[in-house]
Amino acid sequence: MEFKPLSGREYPRFSAIKTFFRLPIATVKDDFDVAIFGIPFDGGVSYRPGARFAPSQIREASSLGRGYHMNRDVNFFERLRVADIGDCQVVPIDLEQTYEKIESFVSEVLKSKKRFISVGGDHSTTLPVLRALKKHHGKKLAFIHFDAHLDTYPAAWGKEYHHGAFARHAVEEGLVDPKKMIQIGIRGPLAGRDDLDFIKKHKIKVCTVDDVRKKSLESFIDSLPSFDETPTYISFDVDCLDPAYAPGTGTPVVGGLTSYETQKILRGLKIKNLVAGDVVEVSPPYDHAQLTSLVGVDVMFEFLCHMAFKPTSPRKKSKAQ
Repeated sequence: MEFKPLSGREYPRFSAIKTFFRLPIATVKDDFDVAIFGIPFDGGVSYRPGARFAPSQIREASSLGRGYHMNRDVNFFERLRVADIGDCQVVPIDLEQTYEKIESFVSEVLKSKKRFISVGGDHSTTLPVLRALKKHHGKKLAFIHFDAHLDTYPAAWGKEYHHGAFARHAVEEGLVDPKKMIQIGIRGPLAGRDDLDFIKKHKIKVCTVDDVRKKSLESFIDSLPSFDETPTYISFDVDCLDPAYAPGTGTPVVGGLTSYETQKILRGLKIKNLVAGDVVEVSPPYDHAQLTSLVGVDVMFEFLCHMAFKPTSPRKKSKAQ
């Protein structure tokens, strides 16, 4: 199988069956490098539902996706074999069963020695993904977290697991290393000062929108830490953006980042071993003109271009490297 997108000249981009980036559908056992799959689940949300529809909507929006990165001078379609492996099974009325299915699904992807991008779904789905990665790599992950919210909050309505608590569990379960963890795009208001207790206790690096804009964007990017060979995961909650740029999300917060700022920050990250990433909290029922879904497509594009820079890529390295 040739892992290339459908030609926009042979099949106009509004036509054909929708897959991520118009790539072929494959099974996890096929011979390729990076899997993209959906997690259509929003049973962990506390406000607006609808993120269960994101994988199908982002597939459609990704018909506009292309592979060549002007800034990096790299085409990920030429450097990587990428495929859509469909959606992970979920149980829409049961978070516990869904967690089991996600962890099992991701474990199968990892057994096949593939990197991946998952498309949620609400942010609660990131926790079982991280559990599978920790078991596979046998060490804590470095973790880059784009979000408006800390997601280190306590149980809600007597339930430990929800989209605002996944990062707390990831630290408490030893899935991620808080010394190699950074949160970007955080802003208020918060319920109270004690919402900050967890990040202070574990000394997690938090970059608020104010931090991004205190000086130039370039100086902020230069201040970001480098990530070594530790397996690294990026989780991108679209509500890190201002609702003007990403209206279709479950818990919007004004005063956020712009889509240009997140592009620049993603491009400026210094990562040696990006093993996987996710895009979460896109809620199509609250989106219009696919603005938020298009953000999701662009984030996936940046992830794939990071992965294409890996020296283990099967394709010849570009001169830009």
